[in-house]
Amino acid sequence: MRNKFFLLAIICGGLLVQGTAQELQARISINSSRVSSQTDKKIFQTLQNSLNTFLNNRKWTNEAFQANEKIVCHFLINISEAVGGNVYRAALTVQAARPVFNSSYETPLINFQDESFAFKYVEFQPVEFNENRVSGSDPLVSNLTATLAYYVYVILGLDFDSFALRGGDPYFQRAQAIVNNAPENRDISGWKAFDGLRNRYWLLENLTNNRYTLIHDAIYNYYRLGLDVMYENEANGRNAILNTLNIINTLNTDIPNTMIIPFFFQGKANELSRIFKKGSPEEKQKAREILMKVDITNANTYKQELK
Repeated sequence: MRNKFFLLAIICGGLLVQGTAQELQARISINSSRVSSQTDKKIFQTLQNSLNTFLNNRKWTNEAFQANEKIVCHFLINISEAVGGNVYRAALTVQAARPVFNSSYETPLINFQDESFAFKYVEFQPVEFNENRVSGSDPLVSNLTATLAYYVYVILGLDFDSFALRGGDPYFQRAQAIVNNAPENRDISGWKAFDGLRNRYWLLENLTNNRYTLIHDAIYNYYRLGLDVMYENEANGRNAILNTLNIINTLNTDIPNTMIIPFFFQGKANELSRIFKKGSPEEKQKAREILMKVDITNANTYKQELK
């Protein structure tokens, strides 16, 4: 049984019956509007169906998930170009949410856009992934499922981290193994340090390097000690989230310009504004000061909402 729901069972004072459902409630969408009309668009519907089956039917962990424990996630493949030979360039948007205890609210776990997604797909070809042989005979074919599997393990890692301190480590390690053995081709990028500053390589580097260990404390504090207790004690939950901001501020001061800090805040600006709007003037001011420093993209939102 998953650690996180063992914790919830303690809170509820009951026992959960072990289940065998897969881990994800995933939805793949493919947008091919920018692809030339000379390309038969039916192939993208076939691919979309195959990828939905791949994500939802595969068992990604050894843990038992109840049907209501499945992680809700969405993958949008926005194809920008068909380059010939059944090869496509795209941007991949990955979103996942986590339920907040004792509420119907779902909080963002990940809201990230990967701009460097190239793959090859021939209609009706099998959609397969082998963790022991990430890079197959055709790297561009392998890159399709390798990239999706990578983000599945990131999602699982973040989810487990949010329920138990460092609970996501096994899944970050599996994502790291994909990075280490990623497909290589001149048309493939995002897996290497020199491919940019905000890519798959650097995200896992930040999630597995002990220099950034405070980010795991922040994730646990934000979700488990913060949002999960808001129903029973809003003041305590808000205080834990303010502590999260202090942790992230410390990390940002010690190691500026990391990828993981803006990654953490993506999709959370409105949520954080709502939380601290109800706080005391001191809490509101402290949150505003930190957020405008560590989440620069949304600084104007915090300036306006947390006056």
